[in-house]
Amino acid sequence: MWKSLQIKCYSRNMSKYVPDISSRRWVIIADGRENRPDEVAEDTDTDETCPFCPGNEKMTPTETYRVGDGNPGEPGWDVRVIPNKYPITDFHEVIIHSPKEDDLHHLPKDHIVKVFQTYRQRFNTYRKKGQVIIFCNQGEDAGTSIEHPHSQLVLLPNQINLSTLAQEPLDNIVEENTYFNMYCPDFSQWPYEVWIAPKVETTFFGDITDEEIKDLVDIYVKLMFQLEKLHETKGKTGRGFSYNFYIYPKEKWYIRIIPRFVYRAGFELGTGLSVNVTDPVEAAEELRNGNNCETVNNKHPMQQDEEIIEEKDDEIDRLKNKLAELGVS
Repeated sequence: MWKSLQIKCYSRNMSKYVPDISSRRWVIIADGRENRPDEVAEDTDTDETCPFCPGNEKMTPTETYRVGDGNPGEPGWDVRVIPNKYPITDFHEVIIHSPKEDDLHHLPKDHIVKVFQTYRQRFNTYRKKGQVIIFCNQGEDAGTSIEHPHSQLVLLPNQINLSTLAQEPLDNIVEENTYFNMYCPDFSQWPYEVWIAPKVETTFFGDITDEEIKDLVDIYVKLMFQLEKLHETKGKTGRGFSYNFYIYPKEKWYIRIIPRFVYRAGFELGTGLSVNVTDPVEAAEELRNGNNCETVNNKHPMQQDEEIIEEKDDEIDRLKNKLAELGVS
């Protein structure tokens, strides 16, 4: 009856919710997104044309939130939130991680904390209005259309059934810290898929504290450097490191990180079954044993490399000065 009547629910931006009675699943028809830019596929000068770079604030819709200095629509921000110009639903925001075009885990940890605090602020802004899904598509194989790293927030009506997985049992633990467990669920659908879940389970993401965010950032950064390194030998896509993550919108929340090491093909699309070419038990063991990207003194590996280079430069300068004192040019 439901399907034969072809019920369609329209939102204000004319996106269309179409249900399927047999599966109780929905499709969102958002044909306005067809006009999205495809910066990844174009050879462009991102400094001049990227709407997310500082100085190009006027190229975006009016911002709704910022962290940092400056007035709305002007440079000076650290994290910037704007409405999505090509929305899926009535409430669809873009969270620009940084004025820099560095991937999230390559940013300083104190800045990543600001990004996750922004996630929390935007989640709590909308949590009483519907289901808040926060997600990140990074890299061409993950579906990004603008290279400048960013996340997105979409608000969905409570009436829409989500097929998002509830939190999986705590199997194949990779690591834990004070507030979080990091693990590869037995039900992992992707190679090296990793979930990060709070040890206190009866909360929503919007309930996270600043202290917990710092703990989350620590474990997230460590994981992402490991996955990025693994992509060099395990990736089957032949491109740069791409990944998706999302924050579960309901109680007993978690972050699900999906590195895009493989493509999905006809079998998966035709059956709805996922073929995971890496046993989650082995993935967890490899991540545990291969943790060579652990931060030292709260610094990124990239920051450590930069400091080593600076030390070597100082050593060379000292040797040059010594040679000059000896009259050797």
